[in-house]
Amino acid sequence: MNVELLYNIHLEETFGLYIAIYFYLTGLSAGSFIMSTLSYGFGLKQFKPLGKVGVVLATILLVIAPVALLLHAGQPLKVWHLFAYINPTSPISWGSFLLTLYPINCLIYGYFMFRGDMKRTRIFGLIGIPLAIMVHGYTGFILAIAKARALWNTALMPILFLVSAMVSGIAMMILVSIIKDRFFSKDHKQNIPLLNTLAVMLAGFIVFDLFLVLSDVLVLLTSHSEAKEAASLLLYHSFSPYFVFVENIFGKIIPLTIMVTPRFRTVTGMTIGAIMVMIGIFFMRYVVVLGGEHIPLI
Repeated sequence: MNVELLYNIHLEETFGLYIAIYFYLTGLSAGSFIMSTLSYGFGLKQFKPLGKVGVVLATILLVIAPVALLLHAGQPLKVWHLFAYINPTSPISWGSFLLTLYPINCLIYGYFMFRGDMKRTRIFGLIGIPLAIMVHGYTGFILAIAKARALWNTALMPILFLVSAMVSGIAMMILVSIIKDRFFSKDHKQNIPLLNTLAVMLAGFIVFDLFLVLSDVLVLLTSHSEAKEAASLLLYHSFSPYFVFVENIFGKIIPLTIMVTPRFRTVTGMTIGAIMVMIGIFFMRYVVVLGGEHIPLI
């Protein structure tokens, strides 16, 4: 007698929306910190207006980001276990220390910046760059080592997270510069040369980001069956509106067109484009985190 057993196994989320928010905020922090160091770390004077506001935002965002992580954890009072029970082979253990060292360095960097001690500001700015890269890079690495998740298990994931962090960070700096000059400067005059420079930088990083996304999708389409299912999920099924339209068309291609077209690259156009980019990158985090968990483990 042949017996057929049917199981109704509900999809279980390991991460979820809070983790997507956490990834998004750490990316914004890393991007804004690196933008801050362009002047105070590398001496590029045209970026000086972004120096102080960049480090302030980087610190605030990195204080807020772990809140989402703790809300997801369910037992936030046990966070000290990450430091008491260290696993040197776990990226989460490394990340716990990075999330402690990076904001401390941000505070020291900002302290010397506001005091006018440029020598020490430069030192801690340069120290902070690899910390910022590692803080956000390790989040992509956590996903990349999940062998059972076809959408996550790619060596491109840490690089994709870092590039998208720069995309969202530059977009945020465009908005910050516009708001600061509009409401907090004496003459209320926009720094057009700075905005144009940021627009060109944003366009370059968007192109790089699109290349990485295209490479990732093409590999998924030509790989094993689970990978093809992940690509299908992004392109044709439940996550395609978020991935195709919100993340890439709305959040990258349209803003890219705005940033490279002089006719559209007005203050209003750049404001709209920067907002669209920040929305698109948030949905990138959402699609990667929740989409990666959507396909059941085999």
